Amino acid sequence: MKYNIIEGKDRLIFKNMNDFDPKHIFECGQAFRWTLEDDNSYTIIAFGKVLNIKREDNDIIFLGTNMEDFNNIWYRYFDLGRDYGLIKKELSKDPILEEAIKFGQGMRILNQEPFETTISFIISANNQIPRIKKSVNLIARNYGNEIDDIHYSFPTVEVLSKADPKDLREICRVGFRDVRIVETSKRIFNGDINLKEIDNLNREDSKKLLMQLPGVGPKVADCILLFAFDKDDAFPVDIWVKRVMEYFYIKKEINEKQIGLYGDKLFGNLAGYAQQYLFYYARELGIGK
Repeated sequence: MKYNIIEGKDRLIFKNMNDFDPKHIFECGQAFRWTLEDDNSYTIIAFGKVLNIKREDNDIIFLGTNMEDFNNIWYRYFDLGRDYGLIKKELSKDPILEEAIKFGQGMRILNQEPFETTISFIISANNQIPRIKKSVNLIARNYGNEIDDIHYSFPTVEVLSKADPKDLREICRVGFRDVRIVETSKRIFNGDINLKEIDNLNREDSKKLLMQLPGVGPKVADCILLFAFDKDDAFPVDIWVKRVMEYFYIKKEINEKQIGLYGDKLFGNLAGYAQQYLFYYARELGIGK
């Protein structure tokens, strides 16, 4: 994909950029290290970098970056090599998804750092987004490296493997997930679980591998696969996806596993994209409550 980019001092301006809206990208539940600023821009932290993003009419402005970081980090992070117009065209053959896509037309699935994503979604279990964001940022502040006066990188697996669960619980507010975070970090650091293997595994085998980690069940595993490992067929089922699937498609209440199988069959290789459009649509409009 080619973009019309104007490079300035510490900024990139993407002229007439389609299929990209920071609100849809960051408020669809896939990432937690972002802040909505007073000017409606979004400040994010990823891969040890801080980036501010703002939409102005049809242009997207990246502040605090350059072409080198764009090519090395942000191009893949924002999945900019993929044609979302084609994805939306295919999914819009479903009239329900057609409406959901109109509502979140600028959504893109991020390619996030695998270890940070794993820990973040362990924290997400039975939790709410504001609390998840707070805990993840507290972990970064207490265990990560300082990027500038107010921003910190996410800690390495080695550092978090040596953390005291009590400190995670009391200082970082992770609750009952404290031991799970440390044990998961230890298993990855010690090589008991090699996350790099996932690149060569299909979705089901990848899920089995991830679910050996403490605190990783089917939904968390699918989130990790979708948001960190480019497994586009992953279909995470949380309460909002359950509600929207039952409300529009199934017309009765069934369990999460059955909904996941239904989503797999209905949306196929594009299940992950369908999930994100439906999740955002359902949560923002309160569908099925």
